[in-house]
Amino acid sequence: MARKQVFFVGLDDFNLQTLNTLPQAEEFEFVPALTYGEIRDDPDADVAALIELAAARLEAAPGGPAGVASFFDFPGTVIAAVLAERFSLPGPPLESLFKCEHKYWSRLEQNKVVPDIIPGFQAFDPFDDDAYDKLGMMPPFWIKPVKSFRSYLAYQITDERQFREVMETCRARGPAITEPFRKVMQAYDMPDELTAMRESFIAESPIGGAQCTLEGYAHDGKVVVYGVVDSVREADSSSFARYEYPSLLPLEIQHRMIDAARSVIQQFGYSHGPFNVEFFYDQTADAIWLLEINPRASQSHAELFRMVNGVSHFSLVVDLAVGRKPRPLERRGDWTVAAHFFERAFQPGRVAYVPGKAALERIRGRQKDTRIQIMVEKGDDLAELANQDSYSYELASVYIGGRDRMDLMDRHDQVMTALQFEIES
Repeated sequence: MARKQVFFVGLDDFNLQTLNTLPQAEEFEFVPALTYGEIRDDPDADVAALIELAAARLEAAPGGPAGVASFFDFPGTVIAAVLAERFSLPGPPLESLFKCEHKYWSRLEQNKVVPDIIPGFQAFDPFDDDAYDKLGMMPPFWIKPVKSFRSYLAYQITDERQFREVMETCRARGPAITEPFRKVMQAYDMPDELTAMRESFIAESPIGGAQCTLEGYAHDGKVVVYGVVDSVREADSSSFARYEYPSLLPLEIQHRMIDAARSVIQQFGYSHGPFNVEFFYDQTADAIWLLEINPRASQSHAELFRMVNGVSHFSLVVDLAVGRKPRPLERRGDWTVAAHFFERAFQPGRVAYVPGKAALERIRGRQKDTRIQIMVEKGDDLAELANQDSYSYELASVYIGGRDRMDLMDRHDQVMTALQFEIES
């Protein structure tokens, strides 16, 4: 009997390999509604046209589609939700999804239920020459588009001069993501006060501390958090060094975060879907701060759950996509701890050398469960790479498991000895 098809918006080979390790792979075939390249490679892509292209592929599925989901931020999650609604498949209500995705709307809703754990915030128009004065916020503060991903166009502002300098970049690059997002919200009848607003960026007072991400889902009226992943930054940088699972934060702190996340998810009316919520814990003040909510499971964490739990959290995504109660994750993996390491360059330049197949095979020979994604090619200009944060350039992603944290870091050192890049300035 042929397997029914579950569609993913933004499916790539790396994540398909992880999906095919799931128990559900015996029952379902995982296929792209859209490939990763189709949602990311063309910055001028028409989201409405992408929706129709994906819909045609779902329409052609033998026996009809069994479900649809995405691991990727806009337009991935939005397209998946639109398709779920069109084909009467399980999925989160569109309005609740936009409340997660639109950073200003999200803060307005969060402020109704957890005002004490969110920063001061204000929307502004980057094309307004008087934007800095109208904000009335004392630096330092952070700015970012009302729709962004991976810290794209996120800047810490230290004074008015710097604000005016980065506005040139925000004006040039911001509309490429904020305008398509606004048009989709408008097309699906989201509130006029949000779709018609000229303010396409948000400023927030600084929050900080130990950062982590709660992975969870909402289903059948219940909000469940099944894992907490630490987000460890590079020294003296806002860029991430690694995601490490399970979290080292005290359980009492994790439970405070879980309670807050549950309140916000319920306030949004979000259901029938996965989510992740990013928090800070300020140990000095014993305070938690809510950074943002994403209506998806993080694909960056998938290998960590596979290594520690024995199955990726993509398992829960598939269950939700086909309308089932997610099966619980147990600690049955080969490793006690796992991490997704980011190998980065912090200065622009041209890639002169990347590790070849022989180097990767040597690493696999020593560490069979380690997975490596090379993110650049020889000749790439780092300054031209898409989807980077504002302060660094990602060269590779490395997924490693360890018996304990010391073993994990030792294994990472072994990988980095073999994984050499050359960047010409």
